[in-house]
Order: sequence, then C-alpha cells, then structure tokens
Amino acid sequence: MSKRRKELPVVGWRELVHLPELGLHEVPAKIDTGARTSSLHGQVVEEFERDGEKYVRFSVEFPEQKVRQICEAVHVDIRGITSSNGEKQRRYVIKSPLRIGDLEFRAEISLADRSDMKFPMLIGRSSLRRRFVVDSGHSWLQTDGREAVKGHKP
Repeated sequence: MSKRRKELPVVGWRELVHLPELGLHEVPAKIDTGARTSSLHGQVVEEFERDGEKYVRFSVEFPEQKVRQICEAVHVDIRGITSSNGEKQRRYVIKSPLRIGDLEFRAEISLADRSDMKFPMLIGRSSLRRRFVVDSGHSWLQTDGREAVKGHKP
C-alpha cells in the first residue's frame, strides 16, 4: 500500500454526512464504490436563475430522521445515470459542499427518488477518490451514527 493511501481517512460502509449549504446534517449515507456519482433523495420542485446562474429548488424528506425541507442548489447538469436496478434515468445534478468527518469538499450529487432505499444518500466513488479509503467491514468510522439511525437494519 502506498504511503499516500495510508494517510487518507478511513470511512466505513455507512457514515453520517453533512450538506451544510443545504442545511442538512447527520444524513445517513451508504458508501458505494460501485456507484460513480453520489445521490441524494430529493424531488425537484422548480428550476430558476439567480444572478445569471442556473439553480434548482428541490424537496427532501427523511421520515426516519423527521426531516422535511426545501433546498436550493446550483444546477450543474441533467445527466443520464444508471440506477441500482440497471435502468438509465435522467437526473438533475447539483454541486454542493459535502462533509464527511472533518473533511469538507464540493461534490456533484444527483437528485433521485431513493424512497425505496434504506439510506437517503449514497456516496459514490467520485466523491471518495483521493480523499478516503473504504473499510467495508465497519460502520461509522468518521461519525457515530448508531443513534441517528435507530431501527435501521444493517
């Protein structure tokens, strides 16, 4: 293993993450190196422009955490993204600061209907690359998420 890799923080297969610009904190997220793009459970309400820049307004709802709110973010693109069941979907992609543990960085995040998923957020390999090493045998290595996800089955 290279020296550089040893210096990277280690994440487990699930972590609590923060999206500070969106006002979302302690969001349970699954770490998924098989997915390229990170995704967030969100439903687009409208597109609009502010100061010549494209934005998207969307709603997020995490019933287990009793969170429901409207968020706004810079709208980067609409892309064809292959879902976990292999279907290609057209999704809005936003760019927003994402914090995992003590590390905060700007990440591209697709907005998807994750209501049937166990985690409202998925962290893909583009967000992990050159920032973290994944230990799939452990959970909550950057944050203690046991209390935040009571009732969640691993």
